[in-house]
Amino acid sequence: MLRVLGSAKNFCDGLTRRDAMWVGGLNMLGLTLADHLRASTPPSADQPKDLSFGKAKNCILLYLYGSPSQLELADMKPDAPPEIRGELKAIRSSLPGCDVCELLPYTSRVMDRVTVLRSLTHKHPIHGVAYATTGIDNIDVAMELNPHDGRHWPFVGSVVSYLEQQKKTRKAVPDNIALPWPFSSRRTGEVQRAGPYAAYLGSRYHPHYTEFVGEATREITKTLQGKYETFKEPYVGIAPNGRFTLGDAATPTAEMTLDRLDRRKSLLAQFDDARRLRGEAPATYEEHRRTAYEMISTSTVRDALDISRESVKTRENYGMTVFGQASLAARRLVEAGSKFVTVFWDEFGFAGSGWDTHWEHYPRMKNELMPGFDRAFSGLILDLEQRGMLDDTLVVMLSEHGRTPKITTVNGGGRDHWAQAYTALFAGGGTARGRVVGKTDKIGGTVTDRPTSPKDVLATMYHLLGYDLETMLRDKTGRPVPIIPGGSVVRELLA
Repeated sequence: MLRVLGSAKNFCDGLTRRDAMWVGGLNMLGLTLADHLRASTPPSADQPKDLSFGKAKNCILLYLYGSPSQLELADMKPDAPPEIRGELKAIRSSLPGCDVCELLPYTSRVMDRVTVLRSLTHKHPIHGVAYATTGIDNIDVAMELNPHDGRHWPFVGSVVSYLEQQKKTRKAVPDNIALPWPFSSRRTGEVQRAGPYAAYLGSRYHPHYTEFVGEATREITKTLQGKYETFKEPYVGIAPNGRFTLGDAATPTAEMTLDRLDRRKSLLAQFDDARRLRGEAPATYEEHRRTAYEMISTSTVRDALDISRESVKTRENYGMTVFGQASLAARRLVEAGSKFVTVFWDEFGFAGSGWDTHWEHYPRMKNELMPGFDRAFSGLILDLEQRGMLDDTLVVMLSEHGRTPKITTVNGGGRDHWAQAYTALFAGGGTARGRVVGKTDKIGGTVTDRPTSPKDVLATMYHLLGYDLETMLRDKTGRPVPIIPGGSVVRELLA
């Protein structure tokens, strides 16, 4: 039995423990006893007159850590030399003019519901998840390897959660949930990566991470610089009884009674009284605590996470992998009212895994990566459409960069980091259906039309979710800053 739980570990290229107090079942909710860093400016009341503005009621972000190759996704170059195009062939998709990789037969059938952005580009060929998903205007390796570097900006989901909480509406489901487990915590002997954290907004706006409890059913041999190791890989297959939880906060046990929760609540009040006696500012978390106790004492969140309620056919349509079933749980969470849910295809077991295919590129694409993504992505799009949710739900498939056009000659082939040109996919929530935006040169290495930055993607997401780009946050110095400085809405992506 593989029980994917436990303490976070660290990655390749530090993370200290959060220096905040976590109390019992609240720890998975990111609710601490103290956090003074809070931006104060509410969203602007003057929203632009734009039919696409606020079209998306919610968003599901599918994040492929390590980054897939643009040449083996939806920007294939079949006429390029063999050392560029590689051994995988293109197949026709339902979107004219957009062939996809032969390993994506299910995705090929839903491409007419998708907009493909082929012209993402920037100057940071490192695993800059923070650069791809926050407003930070620059990144370096030191920041990449330190989630709590003071220069970081808040994750897009954290900004959404913050802005939604300014509306003072009570919700039983959090607005910033991430699956399947705390990001970059399931690798051996490496440091955690930056990215999905709340930065200066404060730890209460970190994502609410689920945990996965279940059994991986297939083994994969992975390599890193000549070192080989075999793992049971949940991204390749899991047993049907695998499940996601938010810890005690969403799944009460026999020992987690309401009496015990009331005692914990009393303990929190005692801490607050002590803080006031020391002359500190009164704690401002009563609303967050109330939300936490509601989550514990009601079934809304655990019901949304209970993928066993779905039919066998629906579950199989997503693929019986941790990514597929997490994508299904994400649909259930937005259906229950969550505004922003992220599903990470994270590294597991070995550093340099995920989509970071420096080695064994083709074996891993065929046996580990593409089949699981193919089922999950297509399953999500079709499920949302069949439920009448696609028009209101923005789906974004994103990564931090692309991969080199030229294949290296290591065993199994390899593609290294490449940020000059890469691809993202968009569906629903006010985006166009069946469109290709941007172009690259004949080897997929340079953008030749409509260069687009990760900040433009975030600006487009905020716009579709109904947040004016002039909405102000306050950074760690108290200075007002727009939610995404430097980013512009990519109008070509919109319906």
